[in-house]
Amino acid sequence: MSSISLDDARFVGNDRLLTGIVLGVLTFWLFAQSMINVVPAIEASVAIPVETLTMAVSLSALFSGCFIVASGGLADRFGRMRLTRIGLVLSVVGSLMLVVAQGPLLFLLGRAVQGFSAACIMPATLALLKDWYDGKARQRAVSFWVIGSWGGSGLSSIVGGAIATGLGWRWIFIVSSAVALLSLYLLRHAPESRSVTAARTKLDWAGLVSLAAALVLLNLFISKGRVWGWFSVESLAMLAAAIAVALCFWRIERARQSGNALIDFELFRNRAWNGATLSNMLLNGCIGTMMVASIYMQQGRAFSSFKVGMLTLGYLVMVLAMIRVGEKLLQRYGARIPMLAGPAITGAGVMMLSFTFLGDTAYVVNVALAYVLFGFGLGCYATPSTDTAVTNAPAEKLGVASGLYKMGSSLGGAFGIAGSASLFALLMPFGIERAAQFTLLANTGLCVLAIVVSYIMVPRSK
Repeated sequence: MSSISLDDARFVGNDRLLTGIVLGVLTFWLFAQSMINVVPAIEASVAIPVETLTMAVSLSALFSGCFIVASGGLADRFGRMRLTRIGLVLSVVGSLMLVVAQGPLLFLLGRAVQGFSAACIMPATLALLKDWYDGKARQRAVSFWVIGSWGGSGLSSIVGGAIATGLGWRWIFIVSSAVALLSLYLLRHAPESRSVTAARTKLDWAGLVSLAAALVLLNLFISKGRVWGWFSVESLAMLAAAIAVALCFWRIERARQSGNALIDFELFRNRAWNGATLSNMLLNGCIGTMMVASIYMQQGRAFSSFKVGMLTLGYLVMVLAMIRVGEKLLQRYGARIPMLAGPAITGAGVMMLSFTFLGDTAYVVNVALAYVLFGFGLGCYATPSTDTAVTNAPAEKLGVASGLYKMGSSLGGAFGIAGSASLFALLMPFGIERAAQFTLLANTGLCVLAIVVSYIMVPRSK
């Protein structure tokens, strides 16, 4: 297999490789987001407490966020194509663990393996696009990558709901394994890509372990706090430990900024990249919207998981349609306008989902329209944001920069799910309608914050 670097003649990618990359990205959404729509079905068939199940739902995004930056660095050093293949194999392994799981241990372990899979696939494939394509060809490739990422979230809700209703939820992960194997087949002859500069650095294991420990402890506090009691010894100890380990991580990284730090804080000096990463994290926090709305409709309105998935059809159609429109808006107006309009439209859709006071027929119509706006806004935002992050990343730090950008996505999703689930459970004594309503309104606030960040940090010029 041939090997290329950023300093050599650049390999030009083709549509077969792009299809393989998109399918690889799609596997993440099939095993991650589809689970949001089938929580009640899993709870009924697996011996796992509901708060542990909620943590498992967010665990793949959490582990992805923990290790995605390190994986970006590993991709730069040891090969972006190699890390992509490793990620696809882990996707199959993690999915099959869920297929055979009967209790919490194997279920949680499978979700963690799936998180490692996403950490390998996402930054490596995004870096491959920058290395294999230029100019408008790169923007087109990024658009299709975004279709697999953002569009996959809508597809997985419908596909997951249909599979769970017709065959059982375990078949979702059998299908996900098949998609990963197809991706491996399409990418079988892809050349290797790596950074010569990054190959001379070492992995920051101390920073990686401390970051992972801090995030896991914080997730445990959010997920288990209601059960333990928010001011119980267990909860306060977990929060104190998370803060202490986070401070250790900060000291380790500050001491290694001139060497092999896990997170290169110099990247945060770039205002545009910083704005794209932070607003992306906030907008991905809204993923908790889909879980809360799904649980409310299934438990509060007695809708089937298939019906709930079908109600998201407008989201899928609009996000796929608007991704290419977002690409054209980026080329004509620059990134700032679509990165402001996208969160505003998404926020309007989330607010409409909070109208739980409507009757069944009116609510069904309202939800269908809300998901149209939800997809419209995300599709408008996705390509300009991703292209802003990729374009403003230094070539020699592309894998790390892409990893940090996707870390924002993953951690936003993980803590968005955990936070939404905890707030929803906390408000349940007031009734499931009020609990869903106020939790969804809180998610609307994340969209508002994303607008503020984009307004302040993304430049006006094209």
